Amino acid sequence: MANEESVGTVLVAGAANLGIAVAKAVAGVVSGSSAMLSEAAHSFADTVTEALLFTALRRGDRAADARHPLGYGRAVYVWALLASVATFVGGAVFSVTDGIRTLVHGEQPGDPVVSYVVLAFSFVLEGGSLLRGLRQTRAEAARYHAPLLRYLRRTPDTTVKAVVFEDAAALVGLLLAAGGLLGVQLTGSGVWDGIASLAIGVLLAAVAFELGRSNTSMLIGQSLPERMRQQLIRELEELPDVESVVDLAAVMQGPQEVLVAAKVDFRDAATAAQIETLCEEAERQLKARHAQIARVYLDPTPGPT
Repeated sequence: MANEESVGTVLVAGAANLGIAVAKAVAGVVSGSSAMLSEAAHSFADTVTEALLFTALRRGDRAADARHPLGYGRAVYVWALLASVATFVGGAVFSVTDGIRTLVHGEQPGDPVVSYVVLAFSFVLEGGSLLRGLRQTRAEAARYHAPLLRYLRRTPDTTVKAVVFEDAAALVGLLLAAGGLLGVQLTGSGVWDGIASLAIGVLLAAVAFELGRSNTSMLIGQSLPERMRQQLIRELEELPDVESVVDLAAVMQGPQEVLVAAKVDFRDAATAAQIETLCEEAERQLKARHAQIARVYLDPTPGPT
């Protein structure tokens, strides 16, 4: 089953972004604000992103079959990578383009009251979505005994990471849009609105780059953190008849799925039957202690002489 909590987090964020996008678009047309239109594009891009993230969770939830014997866990990262592209194309490119247009051609400011109301409403909704994402991320970080920021950088659940990053960027973008509107009010110049739009575009490009980098790393085959890898080595070496672990790879196959493959030096006097039994026991113990471990492959290997 896909992580239902992650699915819920994505659905909440998607519903919030869709409503916010429509409100921002109306406010942008009424006020003539480039920054508000950029924020509307930002929210529409986020809505598309959430749809792709939902697809990612569902596609990655399928069971292994003959064609994909290791399962479909990495399909999550394919769709999440597409979501980061949507953030860049739908949000960053539009915002930068509209900001440049405003700086070159100017704009005719309209009534900003509607925009301020929409920005305040959006801030509340985006803040609620961000709090949900952070609550889930804190709980997951606690399970791994990792600081929140470090866990966010390395978490295999890139769908929740995308929600947290995009909601945080949305809150910053709302403040930038409000600053652009205020600058236009105080000076009568649309330059401030154009600058705000450009800043929103740069912010979205940075978020898209980070999410793209994370998902690419997962697709290539990112390992567990070194501390956890060393813990697995110690647990294997504590088993009877194990002399040492020559090499161990623990690779993320999906948000909640780890594949462990190790070359193990068994005691020379151990029989083939004992080694077979020990391999089964090692797999059982590792899976019992670490719920995210889905597969364990042990290769009896002579240790260094």
